[in-house]
Amino acid sequence: MYVSTNWLNDYTDISGVSKQELAEKITRAGIEVDSIIDRAEGLKNIVVGHVESCEKHPEADKLNICQVNVGEETLQIICGAPNVAAGQNIVAALPGARLPGGVKIKKAKLRGEVSNGMICSLQELGLEGKVVPKQYAEGIYVLPEDAVPGTNALEVLGLDDVILEFDLTPNRSDALSMLGAAYEVAAILSQDVKLPEISIEESSELASDALSLRVDAKKDNPMYVAKVVKDVKVAESPLWLQNYLMAAGVRPHNNVVDITNFVLLEYGQPLHAFDYDRLDTKEIVVRHAQEGEMMTTLDDAERTLNANQLVITNGKEPVALAGVMGGANSEVHDGTTTVVIESAYFAPASVRQTSKEVGLRSDASVRFEKGVDPNRVAEAAERAAQLMADLAGGTVLAGSVVFDELDKTPVRIILSPDYVNQRLGMKIPMDEMMSILERLQIPVEAVNGQLVVDAPTRRQDLRIKEDLIEEIARLYGYDEIPATLPVGESVPGGLNSSQQKRRLVRRYLENAGLYQAITYSLTSREESQSFALETAPVTELLMPMSEDRSVLRQSLLPHLLEAATYNVARRIDTVSLYETGSVFLGTEEDGLPKEVNHAAAVITGKWVDQPWQQETKKVDFFVMKGIIEGLMDVLGLADRVTYEKASHAGMHPGRTADIMLDGVRVGMLGQLHPSEQKKRDLKETYVMELNLSALLAEQTEPLVYTQVPRYPSISRDIALVVPTDESAGSLIAVIKEAGGALLKDVTVFDLYEGDNVEAGKKSLAFSLTYFDPERTLTDEEVVARHEKVLEALNTKSGAVLRG
Repeated sequence: MYVSTNWLNDYTDISGVSKQELAEKITRAGIEVDSIIDRAEGLKNIVVGHVESCEKHPEADKLNICQVNVGEETLQIICGAPNVAAGQNIVAALPGARLPGGVKIKKAKLRGEVSNGMICSLQELGLEGKVVPKQYAEGIYVLPEDAVPGTNALEVLGLDDVILEFDLTPNRSDALSMLGAAYEVAAILSQDVKLPEISIEESSELASDALSLRVDAKKDNPMYVAKVVKDVKVAESPLWLQNYLMAAGVRPHNNVVDITNFVLLEYGQPLHAFDYDRLDTKEIVVRHAQEGEMMTTLDDAERTLNANQLVITNGKEPVALAGVMGGANSEVHDGTTTVVIESAYFAPASVRQTSKEVGLRSDASVRFEKGVDPNRVAEAAERAAQLMADLAGGTVLAGSVVFDELDKTPVRIILSPDYVNQRLGMKIPMDEMMSILERLQIPVEAVNGQLVVDAPTRRQDLRIKEDLIEEIARLYGYDEIPATLPVGESVPGGLNSSQQKRRLVRRYLENAGLYQAITYSLTSREESQSFALETAPVTELLMPMSEDRSVLRQSLLPHLLEAATYNVARRIDTVSLYETGSVFLGTEEDGLPKEVNHAAAVITGKWVDQPWQQETKKVDFFVMKGIIEGLMDVLGLADRVTYEKASHAGMHPGRTADIMLDGVRVGMLGQLHPSEQKKRDLKETYVMELNLSALLAEQTEPLVYTQVPRYPSISRDIALVVPTDESAGSLIAVIKEAGGALLKDVTVFDLYEGDNVEAGKKSLAFSLTYFDPERTLTDEEVVARHEKVLEALNTKSGAVLRG
């Protein structure tokens, strides 16, 4: 919202404070002033000039030699504007003048003729092209006939003004008007608000005889006011009105349209002007559109309507899209003589839905969406009628055509001063609270030690006690709220067990060489259950941003794979990413999905075992498995975790395993299926996903120090020939069971298939470590235990020693 301080001064006295200080006070009171725009900045020596004569330049077809009276003298100025003519009052920049951008005007020669200055367009004075009246958009600006040559043109154009740009929060719709801004500033400066005086001399003819009104959609349009003004002369608006509109960022059109825009900015109440004769009937009917009904709006766009959208009709066809934009078929034009002024209250939800569906957002729709003041709907129409009588020579018909079922009762809030002070931690006297509310023009009474407040309808944001507490606090001064320390016993902060474990997981994965990624919780329906450890009904968003973000995910892997593809496409050959986050399963009794914490990782390319090593190797299944084994070790779950061969959609059938905790599946790891890799433009890629909630919920034994062993251990290596489909994990389980207490460690160190091993068989080599912390083992004990291991392997797995 652009607030002209010249215009603001019409409603409240701001003369005793600088514009910078005023902006600071407004910001401290709760409305942020984004910028302070001095419209005269960079402008100097700009005066009103009168073109006494205008002749073609003898050496240039597009230039004119003008003799311009600038007050004390007449200067020759060369001008190339197509609309310059003798008899005009114009804006002249004299030699030595300065224009925006550091442009300095000097005496010069143009094609042999002297030019003592420049005749200016509004754009050359710093105004944006979009706010310049269309008739002057391609040429110089022509001042009114009563402009006096030699006077300061900046004052005539209203450029001796400072604009405050308000950055309003959604709840402060009241400040989307000059009167709303005036109420706010008057309260801050302890000044009065001067409201416009409305006085209309109406004709004896009744508006109700010229126009009838019927509202069929009463819920979406509980109040509609129409006034009729005859004998209107459509013309250019007076300069003061154009200046105010341009200062607010609005382009002037003609006096009728400009008056409706002026009242919108003044009251915050959108209006619309219909050409009475172009309505073709003497009737206004407000209804919902018919499905598929067509209309052309003022922007010359043809729009297809639906049954949810509210329209203003002439009883036959739409003439306006209610609260959004008028129709081209009833537009005011140069030949208009009778105008119907519409002022209404449209339900915010209805306007918001229509605006979104037709893809059209206007100054009117912005205000209707936030809610206008129901007690100013009729007053705004009266104000517009008054201005049309004054500025367009119109005759206002007596009375208005009104439909009114709108509840205008103010919200009553009863507030205890003690309640206010407890919430603010202050001791503001009750009289001071009442004074603040009265400065804000909020009616308040003291009844039995309580504040009884009737919130004005212009303040749609005042509904509960806390709203009034905020008003009191911000006007009293946020800086006055004392800084206090919490009272009571202090407790040292710290992480709970679950938080500590989650942090441990992230640190381990990062130390293992993975980079953390954070991806969207929202995904497409097609990807929502891909790679999921557990599938359940998906949770859909009611109003998704797009199809790709329409449901909640059930796996972290799809988005991690997207991130890997994105990086590989940008020539990052090695990608190692992990993420910890929530997946969402099904719907519980309260209507919300079950939220489960997961950890997932993706690795493709090459791998470095340790960051300080220079050697790299191709990523394989055992790299990912080793990372998981290390994670289980730091979580204290390594002895309880096993890996079982598995087959899942999107995964390589021979290089995929389920991760089992005490026989229960808690995760999955393996290589992407080649077809999946190709679809995602990835080379050999390995992934894993773990149910972190299940892992962290497990109770583990605390870490206990074990002293360095005093006695030596004995190692034995064995190479076993087993069927190709025999897993190393099942063999290790047999070895551990047979090895008993003396067997401390078993590791696989070799896999061989080929010559000297028969078809359908493979050779697996294991290293076994025997150890007793209390004594030195003898060879006989180790041999005896080792024989039991070999016997168990042969009996239970059919494994035989190679060679």
